[in-house]
Amino acid sequence: MRILASAIRESSASPAAFFARWVDHDTWREWSPDTEWVRIEHPVAQGSRGILKPEGGPRVKFVVAELEADRVYTDVTRMPGARLTFRHGVEPTAGGSRVTAEVTIDGPLSGLWARTAFAGFEQSVPADLDRLVAVVEGR
Repeated sequence: MRILASAIRESSASPAAFFARWVDHDTWREWSPDTEWVRIEHPVAQGSRGILKPEGGPRVKFVVAELEADRVYTDVTRMPGARLTFRHGVEPTAGGSRVTAEVTIDGPLSGLWARTAFAGFEQSVPADLDRLVAVVEGR
């Protein structure tokens, strides 16, 4: 498994506020501008299947692999020779929340995918997390 990107941020907002944004796929573009749109089966639950359309890229199918209210949202996309995992986590702190995002890839062609299609995640994941915090805090 290779870590493509990770970020941690502190926020004054509650864990529930972040979780609500993760499961509200219609609002992902507000904090992830590289996402053109997302469609998912409802109700959103572990095992739900969806389709995401990145800006300038092809539609990709994903599945919600891990879902724990007010704690974690993980989705997984399979592509030829690799599996891409986005894990979003949140935990309560004295002042609000600690929010994390981590993107990993594994599989025999993970190195190729990491160098090509997913090379920009190192910059986009922290920037998306900054935008998410700002949106959730109402800034």
